[in-house]
Amino acid sequence: SLRGSDGTSLLCGPPKCEPHSAFHRDSRLSRCFTFSRDGTLFSWCNGHSVSVVKCSDGSVVSTFDLPKTTLLEFSPLNNVLVTWQPYTKSQDSPQGDANLQLWDLQSSQLIKALFQKKVDSWCPSWSEDEKICVRSVNNELHFFENNDFNTIANKLHMQKVSDFELSPGGQPSKVAVYVPGSKGAPSFVRLYQYPVLGGPSAALANKSFFKADRVTMQWNKKASAVLVTASTEVDKTGASYYGEQTLHYLAVNGETALVQLPKNGPIYDVAWSPNSAEFCVVYGFMPAKATIYNLKCDPVFDFGTGPRNAAYYSPQGHILVLAGFGNLRGQMEVWDVKKYKQVSKPEAPDATHFSWCPDGEHVVTATCSPRLRVSNGYKIWHYTGSVLHKWDVAAGSELWEVRWQLFPERSFPERAVKYQAVPSELGSTQAQTTQAYRPPALRHLPATPSSKLHEDEPPQNLRPGVSGERSLSKSALKNQKKREAKKAAKQESKPEPEPPSDLVSVTISQSEPSCGDPESDKKIKNLKKKLKAIEELKEQQASGKVLQKNQVTDLQEPNACLSWFYSDDQRKPVEYETHRNRN
Repeated sequence: SLRGSDGTSLLCGPPKCEPHSAFHRDSRLSRCFTFSRDGTLFSWCNGHSVSVVKCSDGSVVSTFDLPKTTLLEFSPLNNVLVTWQPYTKSQDSPQGDANLQLWDLQSSQLIKALFQKKVDSWCPSWSEDEKICVRSVNNELHFFENNDFNTIANKLHMQKVSDFELSPGGQPSKVAVYVPGSKGAPSFVRLYQYPVLGGPSAALANKSFFKADRVTMQWNKKASAVLVTASTEVDKTGASYYGEQTLHYLAVNGETALVQLPKNGPIYDVAWSPNSAEFCVVYGFMPAKATIYNLKCDPVFDFGTGPRNAAYYSPQGHILVLAGFGNLRGQMEVWDVKKYKQVSKPEAPDATHFSWCPDGEHVVTATCSPRLRVSNGYKIWHYTGSVLHKWDVAAGSELWEVRWQLFPERSFPERAVKYQAVPSELGSTQAQTTQAYRPPALRHLPATPSSKLHEDEPPQNLRPGVSGERSLSKSALKNQKKREAKKAAKQESKPEPEPPSDLVSVTISQSEPSCGDPESDKKIKNLKKKLKAIEELKEQQASGKVLQKNQVTDLQEPNACLSWFYSDDQRKPVEYETHRNRN
């Protein structure tokens, strides 16, 4: 579905996207739209009313006179439609009107009107079977059962519950709650299983931490673990403009951990794999790293570094896309996560939106307003990098939102990963490798490795025993590191042999034993320094650098740099024997 300045449309596809035969485009400006979780219903608000239609034939299910609605959501089983509009006060209603409304879709009757001033966590959260519904009210959680919103079935009251996240799936339902720290006390996240919400041993897991102004909590699909990204607005060390972030892991069996990230910098994105056994983290100062971790928070695979700030798993979990949007140039890396092999590397410049099609074969990228008000449009891709469909808005128009129709789980089985680009009339946009600029005077010379501001790190498999190595225990690994450090220290203590060179070398011999005269030692030291400079000039000339005239003279007449030295006490010349090393 599309929403823009030209109205709201439903399209059929992919690969080709054509207007829905039974849905006529609504030309009025749409404030919002949404699909039901099973994809059978579609709802939108056009500034006059809220409409609900069937996606199959476009027939109207319900219409509500709610012109100011700005947010919409269906309950999991399509029994309830939730609408929200901004909270306002008036002379007729100094306390304001209830702006969160729950509607029965079968009868189109209002179930309950509630006050919800903040847009954060505006929508109540349901369990998949709709037996439990939760909403946050004045720093406590209210639980409702079987869509009976006139009776609060249970409450979770703590110091100040700032945020919560209900687990996906059916019963037993679990909830993660976040309480911010105050007066030197740490912030903490706790996991509970409904209906056991009280008592000192009620929590399934507890993780406390400092440096948290806000958190993002993500359950995996099996509801066995939660990832918590804790963020601060300001980095007091001044190292990052984005503040500080830390990643924490909590499992319903009580295990907790701080996920160790080997590179400093912000955490851009965290994504659970649909198999619930792994998660991907994109982190670190640019070029950012991306790493897959298992449920023990051990790294499994490192994708190296690159221009990326987002990670998207396919609905089936067999493909992972690492992308760099926003202030990056839109490069996408498509990976087969079973073989850890790169499939394609397309590029979508100026993209502000990316999402997977439920079939796990296609993706959409879009440039939408108000993020970018020029070059609005969308592209349908195959994950192998081929552009299958492209649409640009007309001049003077804008595209605001693009969204896939949802489908029930397992509607599309996993298919074998393809590595050959799918045929397309529009071709593909694989990212081109760019070479470093070389001045015209050096282009006839052989290319040499250029120095980079950041050295790119290659991908590497971090699973123990992948390269035929046996998996070591923690103590054995510790002892191995000690042995390696001891060996490295020995190597450093040994004098390094001088590498062979085709430059003039000088053997210094004295006819009589040295008396340890400091002046003589100083002159010999200066001589060695001059020889080292000549060797460096030779290397620069070999790499193609244009030397100055005096440098060329030094190379052509190296013996001119050598002079006679006398020892002050004996007043006898020091012999110099010059020869060339022939390798």
